Amino acid sequence: MLVTGFPAGMFQTNCYILAQDDARECVVVDPGQDAAGPLIDFLAQSNLTPTAVLLTHGHLDHVWNAHEVCDKFGIPAYIHPEDRYMLSDPGRGIGPTMKPFIEGMDFVEPSEVIELSDGDRIEQAGISFVVDHTPGHTQGSVVFRTRVEQETGGVELALTGDTLFQGSIGRSDLPGGNHEQLLRSIADKLLVLADDTAVLPGHGGSSSIGAERASNPFLVGLPGSK
Repeated sequence: MLVTGFPAGMFQTNCYILAQDDARECVVVDPGQDAAGPLIDFLAQSNLTPTAVLLTHGHLDHVWNAHEVCDKFGIPAYIHPEDRYMLSDPGRGIGPTMKPFIEGMDFVEPSEVIELSDGDRIEQAGISFVVDHTPGHTQGSVVFRTRVEQETGGVELALTGDTLFQGSIGRSDLPGGNHEQLLRSIADKLLVLADDTAVLPGHGGSSSIGAERASNPFLVGLPGSK
């Protein structure tokens, strides 16, 4: 499976592209600010066509270009209903400090939006994703999990958005955030995964559940941590 990504915009939000080997279809995750241009160029060069956009949560730095990408390719955006309002009213999710940054800008939902629930299974571009609802960073935060088969066996990937980072966790001081809830989500949904599960976060470098379990200072004392 092709799994690649790039940081985009002033927030350096990771936009990911996943496709089965030799396939012509792919899935896009979190096309944030300024992601559309390089994403469309990459898709053209790779001869890939997206079939869906998956959104880990509704914060503007993750959904900024969702409308543009979805409507260009005529594809749906998947988001948890608790965060759907931010697609058209992102100011409600970023707090008063950042609101002036988007003053006068108009934001609209993609033409087709599909709401997610915990435990959903999404089948797109020949890839199966499981949805884990992980509230805490926002009330509609989710993790998308899929499995990649390698010569040495299968490895699970967890696209964690802003729930879990390499050496850190998501902030919980914005509207809808809850620190204790975030820690419970990590303990209940992520620390139960195998150590070799790859963590592909919304910002920064990749990691693994085992590495975060062993060394992430924010996880000390949580069930399942070391």
